Amino acid sequence: MTTTDQQASIDTEAFQVTRTLLIHAAPPRVWAALTQDDLIARWFGQQAVLPDLRVGGEGTFGFDGYGQFAVRIEEYDEPRTFAFTWTNQAGAELSPDNSTLVRFTLTPEGEDTVLAVVESGFERLGGGADDAMASNRSGWTGELDELVAFLADTAPATGPAA
Repeated sequence: MTTTDQQASIDTEAFQVTRTLLIHAAPPRVWAALTQDDLIARWFGQQAVLPDLRVGGEGTFGFDGYGQFAVRIEEYDEPRTFAFTWTNQAGAELSPDNSTLVRFTLTPEGEDTVLAVVESGFERLGGGADDAMASNRSGWTGELDELVAFLADTAPATGPAA
């Protein structure tokens, strides 16, 4: 069972959406769920394509009814930090005025993981920043709840390859 009773919050001065939660899963399992496209699609949207897991690698996240969103990996420090820039406009190429940075930080706590998520850069979106932060606060609350449920429902790998 994972402890996750808090919602994402907005810092209007820093133009950030944040959420920190304790997940009752080891950091390698949480890391895999954040970085492997077949696992990402089980909790975040419906499609994930990240063929090049390295800084500068590009891909897409797809959400039914919303479209495909371009993604570029900005940090990849397994199993501690994973960050990507993504566009807020379906089908658009990444540019400074249409994208935000999402940063996941994993900290071991015994056999569990403290996951901190910070999405920043909303000020670059211009007049739509407040609406985008409100939408993404709701989005991260729901999506991270789905991550928690996904990790609770999947058993850790066992055997010689684990």
